[in-house]
Amino acid sequence: MDKFNKILKNVLTFLIVFLIVNYIAQSCQNKATQLNTNPGSITFTTTSSEFSRRENITVNIFNDSKETLTIPKECPGEPFNVYRFENNNWVQKAVTPVLDCKKAADLKIEAGKELKVNYTNWNNALFGEMGRFKISFNTTAADGKVTTFTTNEFLVVKEGIFRQLFSGLFYRPIYNGLIFLASIAPNNDLGIAIILLTILIRTILLAPSQKSMKSQRRMQDLQPRLNKIKEQHKGDQQRIAMETMAVWKEAKISPFGSCMPILMQFPFLIALFYVIKDGLNPDNAYLMYTQYANFTISDINTSFFGLLDLTSANLYVLPIIIGGLQFVQMKLSFMKNAKKQQEGQAPVKNEMAIANSMMTYVMPVMIAVFTASLPAGVGIYWGTSTTYGIIQQLFVNKGGKKKDPEEPTVRVINS
Repeated sequence: MDKFNKILKNVLTFLIVFLIVNYIAQSCQNKATQLNTNPGSITFTTTSSEFSRRENITVNIFNDSKETLTIPKECPGEPFNVYRFENNNWVQKAVTPVLDCKKAADLKIEAGKELKVNYTNWNNALFGEMGRFKISFNTTAADGKVTTFTTNEFLVVKEGIFRQLFSGLFYRPIYNGLIFLASIAPNNDLGIAIILLTILIRTILLAPSQKSMKSQRRMQDLQPRLNKIKEQHKGDQQRIAMETMAVWKEAKISPFGSCMPILMQFPFLIALFYVIKDGLNPDNAYLMYTQYANFTISDINTSFFGLLDLTSANLYVLPIIIGGLQFVQMKLSFMKNAKKQQEGQAPVKNEMAIANSMMTYVMPVMIAVFTASLPAGVGIYWGTSTTYGIIQQLFVNKGGKKKDPEEPTVRVINS
C-alpha cells in the first residue's frame, strides 16, 4: 500500500507540473500572438498547423480592435466558412446536422479579448477527409464595407495507430453499446442506458478490479511488518529495500499487484467516460454499426425521469451526491488500516496517514468539482460506477474477515 501511495503521489505531482507548464506555454503563445498583431486588427488562426482526422479542429480569434466583434450564429450550420483544396481550387464545405439551436447565440468578442471556437458538432463531417484546409468569416462595418478574415492553411492527416486501436477496440464498441441500450430502454431514456452500460462494463472488469482490491487489502496486512522494518533500519534505505523485497517474496505479493489490474481497466473506463461525455454528438453518427442505421441520435430522450437534463451541467445536487459516494468509497478502502491502528496492531505512520487523509478528503472534492463542470450524464456514470465500487469494496472487506486460502500467513515478530 505504501508503494501504491508513492506511485499515486508521483502521478499527481506529474499532472500538476504538466498543467502548470502547459498553462505557461499557452500564456506565452497567446502573448506572442498578441505581440504580432497590428493594433485595431482581428487575428484569426487555428490552434495548430496540423490535425489528425479525429482531432477536434479549434480556431482562435483575438480582437485587438476598440469595438466588440459580433459574429452572427449559423446554427445548425458550422461557425465559419470551411474550404478544402481540391483540384487546384478552394472548395467550400458545408453541413447542417440536426442540432438543438435554442441555446445557440451570436459570438461576441470584446475589445482586447480572445475566444476559442471548436468544431465539435461538425468535425467529422467537415474534416473527415485528409487534405489542406482553411477557415474564414466576413464582417460588415456600419458603412457597408465587408472584411474577410482567413486562418492560416492547415493539414488534416490520418490519425495515429494508437488512436485507431483505441477507437476500434474500445471507443466504438462501447459507443454502439450505449446506442443499443438507449434504443431498447423505456422511452429511449439515456439515463437508464448509461446506468446499464456502466454496470455492464464494471461487471466485465470485475475480475481484475477484484484482484486489485484484494491485493491492496493484503498489502495493508503487511504494513505493520514493513513499518517495523523501517523503524529497525532507519536511515539505511538499501537495507530497508532488501528487507521489504524479502517480505513481499515471502508473502507472495507483488508490489504492483494492486496497480496492474487498475491499469488494465483504464482503456475501458476512459472510453466509457468519453462515450458518455460526447455520445450524443450527431457528428459521431459515423461510428454507428450498420444495424443502427434507422436509429438517430435525436430519438434518444436526454431527460432523466423528467428531473435532470443529462446534456447540461448540474451545479449543486449531483456533484454533492457524487462527492459523498466517493468519500464513502475512500473510507471503505482504508477502513481496515484505521481499525488496526485503533486496536494498536499497527503503529501510526504520519506519512501514510497524510496520504490516506489526502485521498479520503481531497479526492471527493475534486470529483464533485469535476462533475459540476461536465454534462449530468457523466455524473450519472460516475455515480453508478462509484456505487458499484462501494458494493464491491464491502464484499472485499467482509471477505477479509475470513481466511483467504490463497493468502499467506504473515506475522509480526517483536524483538
